[in-house]
This record gives sequence, C-alpha cells and structure tokens, in this order.
Amino acid sequence: MLDMRADLPGHELVSEGLEDLAAGRESESALLVAMAAPRLRALGVDVPAGGGEQPSHRLYELLAETDEGPHSRYNALVARVVSFARAAEHASSG
Repeated sequence: MLDMRADLPGHELVSEGLEDLAAGRESESALLVAMAAPRLRALGVDVPAGGGEQPSHRLYELLAETDEGPHSRYNALVARVVSFARAAEHASSG
C-alpha cells in the first residue's frame, strides 16, 4: 500500500475520504475518493467500496445542496485529488 505521506497535497482530503468510505458515510471527501478510486488503487491505496455508481454526479448534487457555486467547488476538489495522485506517483517513482 502507498505510504500516505502527510506532506502530499490533498492528503487530508484523501485520508478523510478513505475513513468516510470505510464507515459508510457519504461526504464530499468520500465521494471524491470514490471518483478517484481506480487511480488511487493503481497507486496502491486500499480504497473501500462505496460512493454509488456515479460518485461524480452525487458529489455535484451534494455540493449544489450546500453551496451557491457548486461548479467551482467541484473543480477545486477534483484538482486537489489529482494533485495528490500526481505527487504520490512522483514520490513512488523517485
């Protein structure tokens, strides 16, 4: 499994999402991690099942319920998990 280094950008979001998925909680971070599950698993992260069939759609719906600008928030969250994955890939290759 990937060493979940705290210095990687977005680490707190991914860690929280993993915990929420494992506990069966639907949260922004859980849905985000569920969206990124294939890439995270390829990095060696043990991603619990969950998030439904279309976690990206549910994340957007959840953001729309609590935020007046869900599109910007959605894009920012996706950018953070992508940043985490890129940094993890770089750390594991070097």
